[in-house]
Amino acid sequence: MPVHLTEHLEQNGHVPGIFILNSKLSIGQNIELLLLIYEASFDNDYQDRIYNLPVL
Repeated sequence: MPVHLTEHLEQNGHVPGIFILNSKLSIGQNIELLLLIYEASFDNDYQDRIYNLPVL
């Protein structure tokens, strides 16, 4: 995790959630995964977390 992000979180800062796209998938496939995650999630499910796609 980048140092500035770690420092931000340690100071009780928040991020909405970070998804790292899978470079082996097409842009369309990555977007489909993001839409699926969005549709199946609540507002704060991914707050302060980093995920690598695919997470399924």
